[in-house]
Amino acid sequence: MSKDFDMIQRIQSLFLFLVAVSMITVTLTPIWLQVSPSQDQRMEMTAWHTRILELPQETIVSESNNMYIGILAVLAAALAIYSLLQFKNRKRQLMLNMINALLMGFTLGLAVYSSYTSNETFNPAVGGAFVLGFYSIIFALIVNLIANRFIRKDEMLIRSVDRIR
Repeated sequence: MSKDFDMIQRIQSLFLFLVAVSMITVTLTPIWLQVSPSQDQRMEMTAWHTRILELPQETIVSESNNMYIGILAVLAAALAIYSLLQFKNRKRQLMLNMINALLMGFTLGLAVYSSYTSNETFNPAVGGAFVLGFYSIIFALIVNLIANRFIRKDEMLIRSVDRIR
């Protein structure tokens, strides 16, 4: 069998792929939504911008930049793919996944902070709702931790086999 096929057989490869897909999902879907009390405006935060939309025609009233969240999400997805391709070097894979966990944690923190500050300017009396983009970051963090666990398990298995020789 091919060495590249070994990568596909390992469960952590699937988990790392899910990390990348989740972080790309963050860039494509809203992270947070809020509707004004009079229900004539909606604030929508994505990884790229925060917009206030006039309802029902959804014309943009104002827009601010959130590109830092999108850039971090794309970097985390790219790092997950790079880590996936480093399947022959488990120690490097573990290090990359730990760096990625920090990157995703920072992304999550920025998303929460941005939604909090946006809520203060739009409607501080009522909290908005986190939606798919936000939960994708949390899912990616959990799946990354599971991938690390399986990589460590593989590393310990290889070490035990080496001791037996």
